[in-house]
Amino acid sequence: MSLFKRNPFGHILFLKKWLIRIMAVITHQRYKKFNKLEIEGSEIIRDLPDRNVLFVSNHQTYFADVVAMFHVFNASLSGREDNIKNIGYIWKPKLNMYYIAAAETMKKSLLTKIFAYAGSISIERTWRSEGKDVKRKVKFSDISNIGTALDDGWVITFPQGTTTPWKPLRKGTAHIIKKYKPVVVPVVIDGFRRSFDKKGLRIKKKGILQSMVIKEPLEIDYEEESFEAIIEKLEYAIEQHPSFLKVLTKKQLAELEEENKQRNWS
Repeated sequence: MSLFKRNPFGHILFLKKWLIRIMAVITHQRYKKFNKLEIEGSEIIRDLPDRNVLFVSNHQTYFADVVAMFHVFNASLSGREDNIKNIGYIWKPKLNMYYIAAAETMKKSLLTKIFAYAGSISIERTWRSEGKDVKRKVKFSDISNIGTALDDGWVITFPQGTTTPWKPLRKGTAHIIKKYKPVVVPVVIDGFRRSFDKKGLRIKKKGILQSMVIKEPLEIDYEEESFEAIIEKLEYAIEQHPSFLKVLTKKQLAELEEENKQRNWS
């Protein structure tokens, strides 16, 4: 690989590779030692095409979720079976892997800018800005950038656009699916909100069991299914449909509410 070969967004792949390697080494113990990451379905990763794959997941922290996915996906591609043992898998990371993130978040510090270079597709949120509710038109350049990333490789998205559970999914995800017709892979995560702070940078509590379940790609009729039908299918797939709330006990709901209060204060 040429030292100055770039991806479609102009990022130097040699530099991106080393950033991913360094961040992986720094973060590995967060999922192996301080807390345990239980993985299910990693064999699905190895059967996916190299491009035009959209991972859709619930969201619990700004960064810990997606970093864990970088670990799990690369480990699986290197032959690991539902584990991230032996970090040697990161020596040859998948470089055409991206994740969608809010532009304002990715510009806040040097660290977030490094995270952005490692793979973010930064978009302007149409519903939220600097902690306030707003109403803005979708930037067509954002949609185009997501299409460019899908054409180049894999994209991870968190369609709720917030780390608060049970919030409605943004319809923009359904528009992306109908427009670019990607393979859609649901991912369900848990335990990250208990083990990390809201940003996912600081370990809040040790000894927490984190989990990541990678599900089979969804069957979607890109032409005939409505946006609403696709959104509902995604809500069920990532276990964020309102009906899932009915199976939670009063104690679990109270714990969830308390966690949200603490995260909003921090």
